[in-house]
Amino acid sequence: MSEVTTNEYTEDGKLVRKIRSFVRREGRLTKGQETALNDCWPTLGIDYQNELLDWAEVFGNTNPVVLEIGFGMGASLVEMAKAAPEKNFIGIEVHRPGVGACLSLARDEGITNLRVMCHDAVEVFENMIADGSLQTVQLFFPDPWHKKRHHKRRIVQVEFAEMLRSKLQMETGIFHMATDWENYAEHMIEIMNQAPGFANIATDGDYIPRPEERPLTKFEARGHRLGHGVWDIKYKRTA
Repeated sequence: MSEVTTNEYTEDGKLVRKIRSFVRREGRLTKGQETALNDCWPTLGIDYQNELLDWAEVFGNTNPVVLEIGFGMGASLVEMAKAAPEKNFIGIEVHRPGVGACLSLARDEGITNLRVMCHDAVEVFENMIADGSLQTVQLFFPDPWHKKRHHKRRIVQVEFAEMLRSKLQMETGIFHMATDWENYAEHMIEIMNQAPGFANIATDGDYIPRPEERPLTKFEARGHRLGHGVWDIKYKRTA
């Protein structure tokens, strides 16, 4: 398995410091997670490389591809892959325990239409995802970076949206976001309304009801019982 990020240097050899949307919070792997990483990575894992992926080669078919950024421990991603065998799923997560947990679940469920990566999603998009090759990009409950001085770390920015747009299928590709922070939901709407080539598909205001394809997590269900809100947002590529 490759490193989560790759370093860039200036001409005089100084490390380029990038603003990243994540912090490495690398907890210890459980024995089960470590075993799943070792056993399942050869078939379900994809190492980072500076080369475009061919989904037909990766999955052995030409089914539509759904990519999720930051899948956490992977339970909902595995559930989605199990529920939609007619689609291919790829998940990107920077935390190895989450990747191990996802692989363990996928193995136990006999999932074959799922691949995972453990790397910075921005670098993967820049160097490994072919233009127009994704049906859907999912970003569920990303780090809200709720302090105002940290808003620059939020992954949803105009530059990110523009990079993502080029990877979605023309006129049918969907960017699906969900957050339980209202301020971040408002930020997402503000950014996506600025980003060229996108249209909000909501028909009543800015948000949509939780679509059936996004599983209700235990954390989210608990939040609902406590009166917490969750905002689902979908934008379609239009140009």
